[in-house]
Amino acid sequence: MSSNYDLSSNYEDVIIGLEVHIQITNLKTKLFCSCSADYRGDTPNSHNCPICLGLPGSLPVINKKAIEFATRLALALNCKINDSIYFFRKNYFYVDLPKGFQISQYNKAGGKAFADGGKITIKLNGNKKDIRLNRIHLEEDPARLVHKGSIATSPYTLVDYNRSGVCLIEIVSEPVINSPEEAREYLRQLKSIVQYTGISNLDLTGAARVDANISIKGHDRSEVKNISSFKEVERALKWEIQRQKNLLKRGKTLTQETRHWDDKRRITISLRTKEFEEDYRYFPEQDLVPILIDKNFIEKVKEELPEMPAERAVRLHRDYNLSEFDSENLVLDKHIADFYEDGVNSDPSFGPSEYKQFCNWLMNDISGYLNEQNKTIKDTNAQPKQVVDLINYIKEGKITTKIAKTFIGEMMNGISISKIIEKKGKKRISNEQTIAENCRAVIKENPIIVEDCRKNQKAIEALIGRVMGKTKGQADPEITRKIMVEILKQIGIIE
Repeated sequence: MSSNYDLSSNYEDVIIGLEVHIQITNLKTKLFCSCSADYRGDTPNSHNCPICLGLPGSLPVINKKAIEFATRLALALNCKINDSIYFFRKNYFYVDLPKGFQISQYNKAGGKAFADGGKITIKLNGNKKDIRLNRIHLEEDPARLVHKGSIATSPYTLVDYNRSGVCLIEIVSEPVINSPEEAREYLRQLKSIVQYTGISNLDLTGAARVDANISIKGHDRSEVKNISSFKEVERALKWEIQRQKNLLKRGKTLTQETRHWDDKRRITISLRTKEFEEDYRYFPEQDLVPILIDKNFIEKVKEELPEMPAERAVRLHRDYNLSEFDSENLVLDKHIADFYEDGVNSDPSFGPSEYKQFCNWLMNDISGYLNEQNKTIKDTNAQPKQVVDLINYIKEGKITTKIAKTFIGEMMNGISISKIIEKKGKKRISNEQTIAENCRAVIKENPIIVEDCRKNQKAIEALIGRVMGKTKGQADPEITRKIMVEILKQIGIIE
């Protein structure tokens, strides 16, 4: 093995395939029994029955709504839905599987996945790429393992079977992803599509988990199991790629293995080696009958399918004169896009200029606040009317943009713009005499900047900035500029 392996940051030789498991959180019951699927925050092992505990003699029955939801997602991902499917037993012994096998689907040995093919289109650095899908299939969620601290250091493992039997849909990509950044964009688009279908809330803890298969071209792969959130996937991939490249640089041989992502230490840990598909001994689940999906059922689901993000982006671009970039970013979060349309359509006076301003407030200042607070727009009391009022107050000259930016936190708490202004006493200063007094004071206090204005008139901006600071951002910037230039001309600093 050559030790001259290139450790550069490019990923041309990296091969990544992702298996994304999403919980169908909007189902009321589990996949094969009537136990409540809404287990979060409840007492451990309180949502169980003989079926989801795998007790001898218990018989599973398919949740029809799960088939409908899987059909929604398959249509949204442009998959080919198979007209006849049945379930398999995936055999492996682990404490989170009480019956010693998982009921899943298998697309070999005569079996079929729920749906085949499909794609998700991503855009990175201005370039579009189709990430092809291999399949999507239904399966039951195992129980949840609870550790004290890290999995590597915990002295014991507890098992909570509340999650056992909850419906999962697994989305398996082809190994065509070539970088952690592509994986991030793929997951962002997938999350958006799932949100629009209305089948799951992926912001809930544990609602999305990812298994990532990573290899360097020509070498054995590693599978990093159960990355607990989409946000962690890019970080885990970067670590694992660097780990493999470092081994190759030292002349080591990469072996096929399963690894765990420790999100506290941010490293991958080896769990087991040489795990192959045949180790699972798939065979048909004898307690479940084959499921036939006819064209009428698919057509009915298709008619009820809401507008998808890509379609909505095209419409926003057309109807609101937004750029392609703005439209595509707005639709990523359905709640943000709904907030936008509710707002711009609530004021008949709004036109292309206001459409753009509303988008800017949402995607910059408001999104920045949400990211800092780790919240979504639904977690706040913000209302579209507040942003409408903000834009109108700026347009009418009652406040400046700089003042408006200080209102974001209180807006997110549901406080109206008029009350924020009343509380803070922050109104736009347009009185020319008041502004002139502040300009003269700034000129007197900053002789060096004033001298700089003789050589470079751009230095005037620094003086205007000082006036804005003195007035706490309340001075009208256009009036301030006009008066500052007039005074500097009067005292012979500029012509």
